[in-house]
Amino acid sequence: MNQRALHDGQRDGLVPLESLSIREVSTFPQLLRAMSKTAFGGRQLGEAFDILVEMTRKQSCKVVLTLSGAMTVAKQGRLVCDMIDQGIVHAIVATGALIAHGLTESIGLAHYRYDPTKSDEDLFEQGYNRIYDTLEMEANLNDVERLVRAVLNEHEPEGGVWSSARLCHALGQKLNQLAEGPGILRSAFEQNVPVFIPAFTDSEMGLDVSTWAMAGALRAAGADAATLSPEEIFQTVPTFNPFLDLQQYARFIGTAEELGIITIGGGVPRNWSQQVGPYYDITNARLGAKLSAPRFKYGVRICPEPVHWGGLSGCTYSEGVSWGKFVPPIEGGRYAEVYADATVVWPLLMKAVFDELA
Repeated sequence: MNQRALHDGQRDGLVPLESLSIREVSTFPQLLRAMSKTAFGGRQLGEAFDILVEMTRKQSCKVVLTLSGAMTVAKQGRLVCDMIDQGIVHAIVATGALIAHGLTESIGLAHYRYDPTKSDEDLFEQGYNRIYDTLEMEANLNDVERLVRAVLNEHEPEGGVWSSARLCHALGQKLNQLAEGPGILRSAFEQNVPVFIPAFTDSEMGLDVSTWAMAGALRAAGADAATLSPEEIFQTVPTFNPFLDLQQYARFIGTAEELGIITIGGGVPRNWSQQVGPYYDITNARLGAKLSAPRFKYGVRICPEPVHWGGLSGCTYSEGVSWGKFVPPIEGGRYAEVYADATVVWPLLMKAVFDELA
């Protein structure tokens, strides 16, 4: 057997690690920079901090924040507001449920800690909806529906057709007028940040819009819903076109010199946001256009989903390079992936970024 060649890491140009000394750090930025010189999840979080600082300091870089999971129920909504108000993000793509649950806080309502001695059957009877260890009251969602209904009644969208971004903008305007509490849509309206909900019908807000449209149709027909069958009731379709969102987002991305993405969780918001590069590519190929296809140059993802399940929530940014969604690292792309519960590390990360940019 050949004897191993024992190389010297320093001579080979490897980066040495440094033991973390809490006594030598006094700020969050210092802590994360020190963590970047360690290993495992700590190094990933430190690298995420460095990338976020670089992308947010670039005036030419537009940053998209994608949100999935019950982040507003988990009381991370104010963190999103702070990111908007600080000018760190320029567009948001989220699940409808996340935005709907965030609206409860915006109109002065609360979520509650789950009491594990209560059964889910009892919770249902008492009007509590459980999300792991937290409760959303059905009464809250009814109040949200009244807000959505008021906005739909008061506003006439361009061409008479709604999209998720148009509705979110109108809701943000209403929240700004009411001034009952902070919220994602209120901050987004105030800072002119578009909010897209690509899977809109998969949410309370989607159901609110649909029932609003059906109620209007029943009133116009003078019909009594109590006498109608499901086939008769579920005929009305709201004037809502998701392709308005797709085209608005594509136009927004097309104005950016550089692109960054912050991914909390995964799911539909992540893929819908990232597919804009391939959308430009196939538009060029099929229409004969000569558009410059955008690729995300920066990316920070916080998600516990492992890559080996094969789902989009867990796939790496490097996999996205193969789809034309991201700039290859060899060409300057910078990405960090933190495999952790966002409620644990996201606030720490953003506190360090806010302090660094102050």
